[in-house]
Amino acid sequence: MKSIIALIISILVLSNLAYAEKRKTRDISHLISKKEFLSYKDVADFIDKSPKVTVMKPPSKNDIDDQGRPFTTSLTGSDCDRDGKMDDNATCNAVFYKLWLKYAR
Repeated sequence: MKSIIALIISILVLSNLAYAEKRKTRDISHLISKKEFLSYKDVADFIDKSPKVTVMKPPSKNDIDDQGRPFTTSLTGSDCDRDGKMDDNATCNAVFYKLWLKYAR
C-alpha cells in the first residue's frame, strides 16, 4: 500500500514539474511569423539570429587578483524567447521546438 501511495505521489510531482517546465517556455508565435521561422535552417541558425543580451557579472576573487580593480565581466547570449533575459540552450531548443510544432507541420 505504501509503495502505491509513493508511486502516485511521484507521478503527481513529475507531472507538475513537466507542466511547470512546459509553461516556462513562452509562445512567441505572435513575434515570429511562419515565413520568418521557415527561413531558419535549423535550431542553431535560430539561436544565432535571435536577439543578443549582455549581462554584467561581478568579478571573482581570481579575476580581481589577475586583472586588478576596477574589473567587470560581461556575458553575451541569445534571447530566444524575446523576454529580455539571456536563455540557456535548453530554453532555446524548447522555443524552437514549440515554433516548429506550430509552423512546420
